[in-house]
Amino acid sequence: MNRRQFLIATAGAAAGSFYSCTPHGPAKGFAGEILGASHNIGHLLRENQLPRPATERKLPVVIVGGGMAGLSAGWKLKKAGFHEFEILELEPECGGNSRFGENQVTPYPWGAHYVPLPTPESKAVRELFAELGIIQGYTPGGEPVCQEKYLCFSPQERLYRYGRWQEGLLPLLAVSKKDLEQYDRFRELVAGYRARRGHDGRKAFAIPMEFSSRDRQFLELDRMSMREFLAARGLDSAPLHWYVNYACRDDYGTQYSEVSAWAGLHYFASRSGRDDEGIEDSVVLTWPEGNGWIVRRLRSQLSAHLKTNALVFSIMPGRHSVLVDYFEVRRRHSVRLEAAQVIFACPRQFARYLFANSKEGQQGIEAFEYAPWMVANLSLREFPGERPGASLAWDNVIYDSPSLGYVVATHQSLRTHIRETVFTYYYPLVAAPACEQRKRLLETSWETWSQFIVNDLAKPHPDIERLITRLDIFRWGHAMVRPRPGFLWGLERAQAAQRAGQVHFAHSDLSGFSIFEEAQYRGVLAAERVLNALRIPFTSSL
Repeated sequence: MNRRQFLIATAGAAAGSFYSCTPHGPAKGFAGEILGASHNIGHLLRENQLPRPATERKLPVVIVGGGMAGLSAGWKLKKAGFHEFEILELEPECGGNSRFGENQVTPYPWGAHYVPLPTPESKAVRELFAELGIIQGYTPGGEPVCQEKYLCFSPQERLYRYGRWQEGLLPLLAVSKKDLEQYDRFRELVAGYRARRGHDGRKAFAIPMEFSSRDRQFLELDRMSMREFLAARGLDSAPLHWYVNYACRDDYGTQYSEVSAWAGLHYFASRSGRDDEGIEDSVVLTWPEGNGWIVRRLRSQLSAHLKTNALVFSIMPGRHSVLVDYFEVRRRHSVRLEAAQVIFACPRQFARYLFANSKEGQQGIEAFEYAPWMVANLSLREFPGERPGASLAWDNVIYDSPSLGYVVATHQSLRTHIRETVFTYYYPLVAAPACEQRKRLLETSWETWSQFIVNDLAKPHPDIERLITRLDIFRWGHAMVRPRPGFLWGLERAQAAQRAGQVHFAHSDLSGFSIFEEAQYRGVLAAERVLNALRIPFTSSL
């Protein structure tokens, strides 16, 4: 695939994420659509009609990408009193995989939907959350005290298995004594890693991940898969393996057999607010629109600096400045910006196409692989009937499903009587190599996906189909980077994080996995490096 073909493909898949394809339905009583390709941009590029820059401007700082990393970079620049920057975002809306939708009932997420209680190392998260009114103070022990309405209401999680619901996601129904013993052994392993520090004084597993210990005993875990880690310790319980695999699919969009054991253990051992053993009951912050709530607040702060529908198609580092060419979709013309500093807050793989005339910026990117996801939002006229067992929770998981189940957008509502609701359904495509799954994602029709979702949710909710008033689907071809064995602490990721002249890279994939804290850290880190380069005084948030 050459650069122009790539731009056609990515513009179609990314630029129009909030444009829709042809609406579908009614199908068995409900309608919906697949959110995706922007045909106007795709045709423009395909027909080689992308105009050369007609105007030129100089600007001290340009941020390429308005996802969580780009917004966080803008947030830090503005906090330092610096306002001479622009954020160029391809989409009609900013937010990256934290974007959200809304209907007459509730806002709902299209991707990331929670943030764990921020750890002491997550200083920038704590700073932002205090500013947004989420954190109201700290306990004598240093734990954040959060606004109660933002903490996930109970019940938080439940699992459907053997025809009934149970509380929590660690399988407990009809498990053997051996399974329970292995649960305890795994808890002990996780608790041990949570408590351990390296010779450098750092935690074995920290958030952001760059604050983790560099001791060899921990980094060697990156050389094996999470599945191999369990096997090497004699842990062969089928429900335990299911649970660990679920966690890897949930946070990384990848099977545990392809996830680095360091990443797999990081999921369990790095977070605050878990139970004493460290594997269940994580305290999380969530909102009806998921992390889109944070996007709303950052967008309102940065609206004067944010330019959407701006397709960056060339970045040319020079000796003293960087030329950034972008196409304004609505005005149908191109602009060249000459910037003193650039923050590249897009997925790292895009650099190979945008730096097409330069070797700069392309170091290490061959090692980056991305997981495809399908997310659906089901608008329901009323809540479905319940199987026996635990009551409806925020996060609802089906044991024998390839999906991750669904979260309830109205779970945080303070209203006592709610008739309508929205279920957000998550499905990481992990059954085959990512390239094959991306093809399946793009080629599968709305009708086929809808039937797949209905059939899956009918296991615990036989009446679900008649309650759906609308079912919309969002396709994420490159939702998150895959933390494969050897990638997190390998040379390529370290090389890819290094700046290229005046271009500073900032995206969660530079951390090796895509979570809010990592995206924010990378954005703030790049912003602070830019402030240093421009000799602007600031107080570090890191």
